[in-house]
Amino acid sequence: MAGHSQFKNIMHRKGAQDKKRAKIFTKLAREITVAAKISEDIDSNPRLRAAISAARAQNMPKDNIDRAIKKATGAGEGDNYEEVRYEGYGTAGVAVIVEALTDNRNRTASEVRAAFTKHGGNLGETGSVGFMFNRVGEIVYPIDKADADEIFEAALEAGAANAESDDQSHVIDTEIEDLNAVREALTEKFGDPESAKLVFRATTEADISVEQAQSIMKLVDVLEDNDDVQNVWTNVNWTDEIVAGLDN
Repeated sequence: MAGHSQFKNIMHRKGAQDKKRAKIFTKLAREITVAAKISEDIDSNPRLRAAISAARAQNMPKDNIDRAIKKATGAGEGDNYEEVRYEGYGTAGVAVIVEALTDNRNRTASEVRAAFTKHGGNLGETGSVGFMFNRVGEIVYPIDKADADEIFEAALEAGAANAESDDQSHVIDTEIEDLNAVREALTEKFGDPESAKLVFRATTEADISVEQAQSIMKLVDVLEDNDDVQNVWTNVNWTDEIVAGLDN
């Protein structure tokens, strides 16, 4: 969890969420549209519930949420998005996984490949770095939602694998199949989480220099600036030294 936490702190300090709010809404809307195609029924569709919860956590207007759902049901002029995953290496051999929702695979692949190439990396084949990560469920609450002990006890009681807290957030890990049940239990106690989704958690972290970390951050920024890209995961070991260096 430490790597996630450090990286999240960096992005907060950069003000990335405020700066890219319009793009965040675009990405959230796509996830809602894809989830709603499974079923409009929020009660029976945990992916849609999670997508709407994430949108509300970002203060996405209700009209935007409703339009995204209508696109999936044919009431709007919707695009046919498909899920695509890319894997590759950044500077210093850092493993990178990119998750996208796209209506044009060729365009997205070309743009992702160009981003890797421009920033000292290379796009690999599917599975080239995936073995360095575990797929787990992750639920995040802001730090002011409850104290660490209360979150930890509630999470384990709900069936979570672990829960850790830092100065900004509580991060709860679950098995893939337990994510929705744990999220529902915690929502009843603490309200909607900031996010609840499947993530890639590195099993082996890469130790790199501050300069190399700066290069990786540039690659991540370019990838996340792409409307098709939903998530970017790396196996960088975000040490205090690297975080301090990036802040300077």
